[in-house]
Formats: sequence, C-alpha cells, structure tokens
Amino acid sequence: MTTLDRMGMELRALHLREGQRMARHLFTHVMATQVIRPGRSEEEIDNRIALIAREEFGVRAAGLVGRRFVRSGSDTVVGGRWPERVIGAQDLVVLDFEPLLVPYETGFARTVVLGDGLPHRRLVHDLAVVAAGARDAFRADDSITGRELYAKVRGLAAEAGRSLGVRHCGRLTGTAPAPHAEATRPEVFIGPDNDRPLRRTLEEGWRAHWILQVHLVDGHRGHAAVHTELLDLV
Repeated sequence: MTTLDRMGMELRALHLREGQRMARHLFTHVMATQVIRPGRSEEEIDNRIALIAREEFGVRAAGLVGRRFVRSGSDTVVGGRWPERVIGAQDLVVLDFEPLLVPYETGFARTVVLGDGLPHRRLVHDLAVVAAGARDAFRADDSITGRELYAKVRGLAAEAGRSLGVRHCGRLTGTAPAPHAEATRPEVFIGPDNDRPLRRTLEEGWRAHWILQVHLVDGHRGHAAVHTELLDLV
C-alpha cells in the first residue's frame, strides 16, 4: 500500500470523526438552548435544528426524504411516516441527525427524557448500558463478526428486559439506512446474517468503519430509545 493510500484512509477517518464532532456540538447546543421543550411541535423543532446547523456549520439536511431530526412519544418506534406531534411535558424524544450527516457518511442519535417519568429514565439508562456493553465487546475481540456483536447486543438488551426495535444494531459507514436492506446486503450490517469480521478491508480498498445503532423498545408503553454513533473511531 502506498503512502497516498494510507493518507487517503487517514483523511476518510478524519472526515468521519468531523461528522461526529459536528453532531455532538449540535446536540450540546440544542440541549443548552432548550430547543426541546413541551408545547413545541416536532416540525417546529426540526426547523430550529436545521437553522442552527446552517448557522453553526453551513450544512443542510439532504438525501433522506421523510426523515426527521425529532421523533417523540409513539413516533420513536421505527416504521413508516409518523404523524405530527406536539412535545409533551413527560415525553421521550429521539434526536436523530442522520439527514445532516449524509455528506459525512455517518450517523448520530440520542434520546432525551422530559419530565421525571421513571419508566422513560429507566429505558434511557438501559440504552446507555447496552451501548457501552456493545463497545466493550467490540474492543475486546479483534476478530468479532457482525453476527457475534449483534448476539451480544441482543443478549444485553434481554438482560435489561428489553428487545431491539430493528433487525440489526449498526451498519457500515456510507451505507444508506434503507428499509429491509439488511436482508439483501447482510455484510454491511451488524446483524444476525453477517458472519464476516467487522475489522476488515473492503473490496474498494478502504478499511471498514462502523456505526453503532442501538434501538431499544419499551413494548408495554409503545416507546423506543435510540443511541447512534461511530463504533470504532471514538
């Protein structure tokens, strides 16, 4: 491999990290300025986040028709187009910056609890535990496969009394989150049908980098919590 090839991979890794840095900064700004508050609609909050992103980074949402930055309450469960909601005082809110991060080939999502509802807070606590456990499992095994990491995440969720909301727990950077894509391209997802090592070189010659995407469901209340970020470059 030439020096230029190595430089290209290093630049791509920096590009992915920059997307994460931008997303974390945007999330911190949104929370510090109380953009997420009861009485505002999801659309209103979407528009405010889009404005902040343009002012802070000069970026615009692109490439994902029908996607939102904000989902709340029952809208947090994956599937279809969501009806418009007004944020409630005791709501669970998912902030997903995927539409902004399309040019960076990565993803970032966090879940916020409004009010003092204990069930929501337990769900978000369990989400953090599962996400941390997934990262620990990845770091502990240099040859871990997508199937093995998925099984680990599914087991951690079950230990917490939760289930996963989608049939994978992550994907290759640069992979569009199309519905049911894991069935036709299992090798680019951290899922039950990917028996290839996550640490590998792709056919294009790039080192594989992965997005961790944990989606925990509270089946009793019809809500879900989401944690998304780079798995191997943080």
